[in-house]
Amino acid sequence: MTPSVATSLPVTDPVMPRLDRWGLAATVSGNALEFYDFIAYSTFAVYIGRNFFPAADALASLLLSLATFGIGFLTRPLGALLIGAYADRAGRRPALLLTIGLMTSGTVALVLTPSYARIGLAAPIILALARLVQGVALGGEVGASTALLLEAAPMGRRGRFVSWQGASQGAAVLAAGLFGFGLSLLLTAEQMGDWGWRVPFALGLAIVPVGLYVRRRLPETLLVRGSRGGGAVLLLLWRQQRRQLLLAMLILMSLTISTYVNNYMTTYALTSLGMPASQALFATIVNGLMMLAGSVLAGRLADHFGCRAVMVLPRVALILLICPAFLLLVKFPRPFELMTVTALVTAISSLSGTAALTTITSAFPSEVRSCGLAVAYAAAVSLFGSTTQLIVAWLIGTTGDRLAPAYYVIATSIVGLWAMLRLPQDSGN
Repeated sequence: MTPSVATSLPVTDPVMPRLDRWGLAATVSGNALEFYDFIAYSTFAVYIGRNFFPAADALASLLLSLATFGIGFLTRPLGALLIGAYADRAGRRPALLLTIGLMTSGTVALVLTPSYARIGLAAPIILALARLVQGVALGGEVGASTALLLEAAPMGRRGRFVSWQGASQGAAVLAAGLFGFGLSLLLTAEQMGDWGWRVPFALGLAIVPVGLYVRRRLPETLLVRGSRGGGAVLLLLWRQQRRQLLLAMLILMSLTISTYVNNYMTTYALTSLGMPASQALFATIVNGLMMLAGSVLAGRLADHFGCRAVMVLPRVALILLICPAFLLLVKFPRPFELMTVTALVTAISSLSGTAALTTITSAFPSEVRSCGLAVAYAAAVSLFGSTTQLIVAWLIGTTGDRLAPAYYVIATSIVGLWAMLRLPQDSGN
C-alpha cells in the first residue's frame, strides 16, 4: 500500500522557540563529537591498528585500522533516511536525543574494548560494530541539528545560528590537534601505544553528559508534527523536492572534498613534502582554528550581505587561489608556508561552506527539512568524504604531481558552483 502523503506545508507559529547559549552548544555537540572523533582516530590510527589488528606487516595493521574507521561511512545514508525522516515526523529534539545516545555508545566501546591480545577476534568485531552504530547516528545528526538551528534563529540571524555547525567542527579539530600534540610531548611511545591513544576519546566523552542533559530541554521547532510514517516523508521528499535534493548533493560534494583536503594537510606535509611530524602537526591546529573563525565570520557576513553572495564568491576565490597556494607550498615546504596555505584554504572553504549549509537547509520546507539535508549530507560524505584522501594520495602517487589536491578541489568546486547558482534560496517556511 502506498503511504499517504501530506502535501500542505505546516503553518508556522509566529512565536518560534529560541535557543540560549547552552541550547546552541547542545545542538551542535554531536557534530563536534563527529569531527573530533575523525581527527583523533586518524591521528592515532597506527596505535589503534596495533591494538586491534596486530599483523606482521605494520602497513597491513594500519590499513585495517583505517578501513574499520571507513566502514562508519557505509551506514550514514541509512541513518540519514531513518533518523532524518524521524526528525521530520516526531520532532527535532527526540531525533537529537537518539543520535547523541548512539554516538556515545560507539565511543564508549572504542575507549573500553580490550585489545586483540586480551580478547582475540572479539576486539576488532566490537570496534567495527561501534563504527557502524556511530555511522547511523552521524547520518541523522546533521539534518536534525541544522534544521533546529535554522528554525530557532531570530529574524535576520539564520546565518549566525547555522554557522555554529561549522564552528563546532573547527573547535573539535582544534581540540583534537592540541590534545594529540600535548600527548606526544607528555607520554613515551610505549605509553602512547598501550593506553595513551584512548585518552583523547575519553576526553571527547566529557561533553556527552552536558549535551544529553541540555538536549532534553531543547525547544521543539517542528511546530506541526504529522502522523505520517517515515516512508511517507521520504516519498514526499523525492516527489516534491527532488531537484533541491540533487543540487544540494552536488554542493555538499564540493564542500566535503575541500574540507577533507584541508584535513589531509598534515599527512600531505609528512608524505609529500617530507616535513617532520612536529612541524606537520601544526596544519591540523591551524585548520581547526580557521574553521572556527571562518565559520563564525561567514554567518555574520551571510546575514548582512545574503547567503548566495557569501556562498558563491569565496568558492570562486578558492578556484582561483588554491593552485598558486599549493605551488608556493611545494616550492617552499616550511612551517610558515604550511600554516599560511592551510589557513587561507580553510578560511575560504569555511566562508563558502557555512553560507551553503544555511542556503541548503532553507531550501527545503520544514516537513522534509531534516530528512532532505541529512540525505544530501550523508550521500556526499559517504561517497566523497570516505574517498577524498585516498584519491588525493593515489593522484599524487600516480602522476607524481604534488599539485594534485588543488586540481581535485578545482574540478569539484566548479560543479558545486554550478549547483549553487541554481539552488533556490528559501522554501518560504
